Amino acid sequence: MIRTLAITPNHEMVTGLSLEDMRMEDYAWIWADFNNPTPEEAQKLESYFHFHPLAVEDCLHTLQRPKMDYYEGMQFFVLHALQSDTLQAVEVDLFLSEAFVVSFHQQPLTEVDEAWERIVLAADKRALGKDGPSFTAYTIMDKLVDQYFPSLFTIEDELADLESQGEKDSVEILMNQVFALRARLLRLRRTVVPMRDLMYRIVNSQHLEHHKHHAYFSDIYDHLLKLADMIEADREMTADLRDSYISVNSDRMNTIMKTLTVITTIFMPLTLIAGIYGMNFVNMPELHWHYGYYLVLVLMFVLGAGMVVWFVRRGWFK
Repeated sequence: MIRTLAITPNHEMVTGLSLEDMRMEDYAWIWADFNNPTPEEAQKLESYFHFHPLAVEDCLHTLQRPKMDYYEGMQFFVLHALQSDTLQAVEVDLFLSEAFVVSFHQQPLTEVDEAWERIVLAADKRALGKDGPSFTAYTIMDKLVDQYFPSLFTIEDELADLESQGEKDSVEILMNQVFALRARLLRLRRTVVPMRDLMYRIVNSQHLEHHKHHAYFSDIYDHLLKLADMIEADREMTADLRDSYISVNSDRMNTIMKTLTVITTIFMPLTLIAGIYGMNFVNMPELHWHYGYYLVLVLMFVLGAGMVVWFVRRGWFK
């Protein structure tokens, strides 16, 4: 589907025109949004707008890294939206010049729809002048970046829950949750960091005609800086949780081994006594004592109790 928005020289808005019915020279500027286009519609990037073949190839092929290219009279951007459920990137391509904005995405995106509604509202109030293409590009980028925050806030909430339930679940379950969160943070980082680098180029570019909206683009860059810092902080937190759980698990294993060692040490002399009197030698005088069996049991009990008391005083059971 291709939807269009055109602004006349008198700042009036015209929507719903097909590209065939639209003559660009009759309008101050236009926005054409290619929303999940068919192959025939995608061909209009070349046949109608005459975009550079390399830019068209980037639109039609696999997911590209966020970037900015300069072509004669226009700029080409590769942007990334974010799927909130999978944290996978979705490519959004943007062509920008003084006369038009063309957005291209292979699947419907709420962010672009929200940007469309905002531009339509501003155009209806005749609040868009000749710098409308720059403001439209800013609006699209701003909506894309704003959708990064809810995904990161969700991860941070899960991190907080993970810290609070640290004493309830087993270490194995907690470790699996920590590694799952780290994987999600990594996917989010792969989207945010390249977008941050791209926005840095945009803010510091001498080629773009967005000087009136420079502060707006700088605001997007600030948001991306904040996102990147939050992601790194969360990754450090997951690393700390991982190390803490490993330490707790090691401490538990040491405690178990210490307890087993103490128990084994207590039974070693008792086993020795039982082993001695379990031998089958004939000439063992103690075997003929009337109370020998009871004396040996008392000896073993006193010896074991004494070792327990001694280990307790040495703090081996702590």
